[in-house]
Amino acid sequence: KPPLRVFTIARTYRNEAVDRTHNHTFTQVDAFMIDEGISMAHLKGTLGLFARAMFGPEVTVRFRPDFFPFVEPGVDYAISSPKLFGGKWVELGGAGLIHPNILEAHGIDPERYSGFAFGLGVERIPMMAYGVDDLRLFLENDLRFLEQFRTEMV
Repeated sequence: KPPLRVFTIARTYRNEAVDRTHNHTFTQVDAFMIDEGISMAHLKGTLGLFARAMFGPEVTVRFRPDFFPFVEPGVDYAISSPKLFGGKWVELGGAGLIHPNILEAHGIDPERYSGFAFGLGVERIPMMAYGVDDLRLFLENDLRFLEQFRTEMV
């Protein structure tokens, strides 16, 4: 029962085609918050704090409308920083306000409670930071590749 605040990091498995930017197995961060009066302002504030904690105080977060089936409205979010990724915008993931039907399906009154959710694929961050062009390299267990990430923080 609300209030709920959940943050997870876990291996994710999807039935999707494998290519250099998509894989059936990856590490995902997911978070959601459900309480009375939760709005997009809470989501934007939380993602801003998360991005600055992960990537530094100079990070700016951008939100653009997008569609995801479990949230309405949905957004994708990207970060930019003069110190990272050459100052370019880098999309990190999707987010939005949890759809009232999802709340109701879990026994939560959508007239009283609202919430937000966001997620991102962890492997995309070192891909962009280090110029790795194939996500599958992270899953092949080739130590010659993996050891280059051992001591440096993104």
